[in-house]
Amino acid sequence: MTETSVILALVVVTALGFDFTNGFHDTANAMATSIATRALRPKAAVLLSGVLNLAGAFLSVEVALTVTNAVVRIQDSSGTPKPELLAGGGGALLLIVLAGLVGGIVWNLLTWLLGLPSSSSHALFGGLIGATLAGLGWAGVNWNGDGSKLNGVVGKVILPAVMSPVIAGVVAAAGTWLIYRVTVGVARRFTDNGFRWGQIGSASLVSLAHGTNDAQKTMGVITLALIAAGDWTDTTSVPFWVKAACALAIALGTYLGGWRIIRTLGKGLVEIAPPQGLAAESASAAVILASSHLGFALSTTHVATGAILGSGVGRPGAQVRWRVAGRMVAAWLITLPAAAVVGALMWWVAHLLGGGLPGALTVFVILVAAAAGMYLRSRRAPVNHDNVNDEWEDARPAGRVPAGAAS
Repeated sequence: MTETSVILALVVVTALGFDFTNGFHDTANAMATSIATRALRPKAAVLLSGVLNLAGAFLSVEVALTVTNAVVRIQDSSGTPKPELLAGGGGALLLIVLAGLVGGIVWNLLTWLLGLPSSSSHALFGGLIGATLAGLGWAGVNWNGDGSKLNGVVGKVILPAVMSPVIAGVVAAAGTWLIYRVTVGVARRFTDNGFRWGQIGSASLVSLAHGTNDAQKTMGVITLALIAAGDWTDTTSVPFWVKAACALAIALGTYLGGWRIIRTLGKGLVEIAPPQGLAAESASAAVILASSHLGFALSTTHVATGAILGSGVGRPGAQVRWRVAGRMVAAWLITLPAAAVVGALMWWVAHLLGGGLPGALTVFVILVAAAAGMYLRSRRAPVNHDNVNDEWEDARPAGRVPAGAAS
């Protein structure tokens, strides 16, 4: 086995690891409201979400192709692959991809530890952008696509990040307001039971939509690595085994639960009633599916959070915990640059060791050590399906639970 093949294997394993963290980090996007309103039991919710994420991953490849082509400028203006990236078996590009993945995973795990629903997508893109800037400079990042259209990072990543939570919030607020207007005078026990059934359908649609958007991001990264190693040449398609592996990884991560973030989204922002849950989930599904069709690699976390906030604004008399929302927005703002810093640092670590296999192995070991450390830290204040619906205490920092809770 050649050195390039070993580095490629490390990249694929790390990419699937990111996909796994993406799954448990984002389970809350689909199921937090259904769990909070008790429309679904926690374990049943994550199982359903995992299965639908698996199915959704096979429905489209538009987002995957965005990741493959919209971040690292792997071709020159004539469409010819850049020789400096693919020289030596593509080692330079493989190290950039590996360093970027490490940046995304570290940020995912840190925000999970803190119970903050930040964007896995922006963590991934931030890591890749940081590693690319460190390795290739400003011109190495595909900021504006072909120049005539916003097909690069700006058009496919940054603009959707700004617009999607606003659109989802407005749709959810309008839907919530309309629901409460239509059901005025109807006994709550009838409306809540009916909307809980509706939530099962809308949450399922969000899970399916999440699979079509987020699983594809890792597909795009692995395809990019295969191109670097010379094992794939088509920038308009994805190998089937890559689709299957990424679908399984995100489904397994989703089933794990990500209970800390589920608790924050389901209980921390606003006390959610079933009509709100249905409106929020429906708005999220609509925005995510439309964006996946257009190839926008948006943050499903931003969409879901915006929709939940909108449902609180749209419900008369609802109390929105703006302090918690403020912490989430702060995490959103620093996600991409923070992951970029980690990605750049990892590239420099590999570069200082001469690149190649020694650098790649060192970066991989750093990732394993960081992941193990954060997992052990999480055991001090665990959250699981037994305590995820405990009453929210505003005085307690996000992600903390009463001492003695089981994991």
